[in-house]
Amino acid sequence: MHSSPSGHRPLPRRLILGGAAALTAGAALAATAPRPTRTTAEAPPPPGPASAATPQLLLTERQSPHTLVLAYDLPEAVTGHSGAAALRALCAAWTRSLDGNPRAALALGPGALHRLPLNAPALAELPPFPGDRLDPARSGADVLIQLCGAEGPERLAEAAAALDRRAAGLLTPRWRQAGALPATAPGETPRNLFGFKDGTANPAPAERDRIWLTEGPYAGGCHLVYRRIAMDTAGFAALPTERQEEVFGRRKEDGSPLGGSTEQDEPDLYAKYPDGAYVVPATSHVRQASPRQDGGARMLRLGYGYQDGPGDEGLVFCAYLRDPEHFVRVQRRLAEKDALSAFTEHRASAVGWVPPAGPDGVPVF
Repeated sequence: MHSSPSGHRPLPRRLILGGAAALTAGAALAATAPRPTRTTAEAPPPPGPASAATPQLLLTERQSPHTLVLAYDLPEAVTGHSGAAALRALCAAWTRSLDGNPRAALALGPGALHRLPLNAPALAELPPFPGDRLDPARSGADVLIQLCGAEGPERLAEAAAALDRRAAGLLTPRWRQAGALPATAPGETPRNLFGFKDGTANPAPAERDRIWLTEGPYAGGCHLVYRRIAMDTAGFAALPTERQEEVFGRRKEDGSPLGGSTEQDEPDLYAKYPDGAYVVPATSHVRQASPRQDGGARMLRLGYGYQDGPGDEGLVFCAYLRDPEHFVRVQRRLAEKDALSAFTEHRASAVGWVPPAGPDGVPVF
């Protein structure tokens, strides 16, 4: 699970979809997009990503206060090069219709990569982890889209509705999950539903080239891991504050690591008390999630709280990273050793390839 790392700066235009403009573009798409068929004589696939491809814009900006994650499936009839061309055309229309409001990132799930001849690396579903209780109806997808914005959930819902209308016949809605950050002062790290600062250790926008590929045919692309994580907020709140801090490995008031003095201090994983106990406890979340455990590999963790009714609240966790195996290693450690796992339960999961964007901001796949 996640609980320590978080990210506005204009770059190439972004994958997003919008109100009236989306409907106009949708009509044009319906008339011009290739129809998926099962013909035996298919056109050759398009060339690979252009050298000018860059990361999708959402990955380079600071975190917005609202999110909506959308999941879609491809009907069985959508196959081959014609199906791939139709999906590319739809994504291009989305990108050009939104003009950056809201921001979005698109990812392609293992099923889409297996069935369609897309320019993307091979991808498998995530393995099961100890303690998972995943709901299949809220997990997996052929296409994932994370919408983020500052105007509130209504704007994201409008964008999602426009996307649904335009994608009819090509994509079938599977599930969606909304989330939000608490009101936070400018420059401050937001807090999660446990009351701790969440996002402290995220790479800053200027250093995010560590989360996407920087060379090779897929440069500018990365992967998305989505998890819906239920949180036992009442059980955690019953702990004394000192014990809560030991579980996280950070101070609740200011977010500083145990043994440190400011939020941005690097946790000293080697510091010990005279009796030999670690200052940052061996089972703390900070220790088990530390990049030092994975050779410095980083994730961009965009976490949002969700409250979907009595007894159903937690974390909308979206992590962007070069290799999903990085997440697998971290999650196995957390499931086995992290004291915070006693207060969390992973109930939904998905993974996808996040293609780079071309000079016009359109995802290249």
